Amino acid sequence: MRTARRYLASEIYRSCAVVLLALLGLFTFFALIDELDKVNKSFTLLNLFYLESLQLPTRLYELLPIGLLIGAVLALASLAQRNELVILRVSGVSGLGMLGMLWVITIPLMVGAFLLSEYITPAVQIKSSEVQLQLLGRSGGGRLSSGYWFKENIEGGGSRIINIQRIQASGKVDNVTVLEMLPEQSLDTLTQAPTGQFHSEGLRLDQATVITIDPASSQALHGEQAPEKPLSTLATEPTLEIRTSLTADRLIARILTPEMMSASDLMDYIAYLQANELQTDRQMVALWRKIAYPFTLLVMITIAAPISFMQTRRGGVGTKVFAGILIGVGFFMANQMALNIGTLSKWAPWITALGPNIIALGSALIALLLMENRNRFARRRSLLASTD
Repeated sequence: MRTARRYLASEIYRSCAVVLLALLGLFTFFALIDELDKVNKSFTLLNLFYLESLQLPTRLYELLPIGLLIGAVLALASLAQRNELVILRVSGVSGLGMLGMLWVITIPLMVGAFLLSEYITPAVQIKSSEVQLQLLGRSGGGRLSSGYWFKENIEGGGSRIINIQRIQASGKVDNVTVLEMLPEQSLDTLTQAPTGQFHSEGLRLDQATVITIDPASSQALHGEQAPEKPLSTLATEPTLEIRTSLTADRLIARILTPEMMSASDLMDYIAYLQANELQTDRQMVALWRKIAYPFTLLVMITIAAPISFMQTRRGGVGTKVFAGILIGVGFFMANQMALNIGTLSKWAPWITALGPNIIALGSALIALLLMENRNRFARRRSLLASTD
């Protein structure tokens, strides 16, 4: 069995590698064509190639499930066409035994997918964001026309709102506005600075302008007489330190899409959002989807398993292979749709992430059992017909 498993693994790995290389090349080519309009004197073609090369691990992460499905389908169909799977069946390998071998073959891919998801992809995405900030002056994700917005609670029951117009590499920020609110949601201080730097203990602002609002200003404005003292004071600080729970890593997390963050960073960001009473629905779904990602590979190889029981002598292998690929692509699209529908419908995060996988796995197992026992069912029908 070990020899057969190694042979199956070599065929599936080789086929999957060819399919993934083809898909990566195709998607990268389309991305290059789409981004060619950005090329100018300051952003050269080499810069574009560098940025697209940084996107390769992310594309591999996204294409690995469908690449595994197509590669496994093609490999198993080829083995079935050469009657090599018939030899395995004759040697005593059952359908469930074949499925167990395929699951064992998938384990190294699951380990590689975990390393890709937890370490490589997040690091490359952060590097890509920094390079985009340096070369293009902007980075995708989480930015409104007014900049990036953050909210956190502060001591005394108040809150702090931080607006950043531009995020640079290594925690540097430009055009920062900090609003500190009293518990009754009235403005306490307004701080503006052209530049700032996040560090381990908080945020350092350079050449900050601080406007302090008198707590009695609201009552004074409603009074009939002019106030005796100014309602606000203005001060300039060469360097101002603000203790904040926002860090450079959480700043980058605001730029990255939740699906591209590592599980540890995602849990840290969820804790930050929950502590500041902010929505965490999308982040929770993304965390469950990262947990379910290796399981998706098992689902894909299970969908491919019924191909090993095709009756190749009757022909139509190409049609059945195409049907298997079509089913897998349909599952991939349904998985993406479940993310949007589950978020809008407020489904539990684990249902949104695991629901399509469980349904697809159950359907593939039922199809596998039906195909394995079709001869038994045919003999039973013939016996029933003969007794009648």
